Amino acid sequence: MSDIPFDVELDVRGLSCPMPIVKARLELKKMEAGQVLKVVATDRGSLRDFQGWAKASKEVELVGQETGEQDGKPLFLHYVRKTG
Repeated sequence: MSDIPFDVELDVRGLSCPMPIVKARLELKKMEAGQVLKVVATDRGSLRDFQGWAKASKEVELVGQETGEQDGKPLFLHYVRKTG
């Protein structure tokens, strides 16, 4: 899909709000500032959730988002950079 570089990939397929954000926050705590986390989700609401999180938080920057499909099911990719 994308050629956005990332350091860690987190698969949260099958989880719904708020779990994709919760799991992403936990993963980011293990990462260093400047690293990018790729989150693979199936929850359609995660698009707005990640946008809102990045807008409201100083700990992350939303680098990009993509929508796609895998095995006939929607797939949502979020690229989040840890800023602090």
